[in-house]
Amino acid sequence: MKALSVRQPWAWAIIYALKDIENRGWPIHYRGDILIYAAKTCTKKEYQLAKEFGHCMGVVIPELISLRRGQVIGIVTIVDCKFSQVASG
Repeated sequence: MKALSVRQPWAWAIIYALKDIENRGWPIHYRGDILIYAAKTCTKKEYQLAKEFGHCMGVVIPELISLRRGQVIGIVTIVDCKFSQVASG
């Protein structure tokens, strides 16, 4: 089965907070189930920016120390891909 590596806390948001869009700088042609792998690395700055974004969206993100990293945390289904030369941040 294929897997997609995503940094925390975005991986958590995909599985637990209904984040249904993932921005990448390249198109993906695969459709179907894919494992979400929580990457090992996540800087404090990356975490803080994501936490602030989540707060603005009404999502409470768990503390960084409690987020699983370096392992598969769930499975999702890719149903479409919209390619753009400029991926949103």
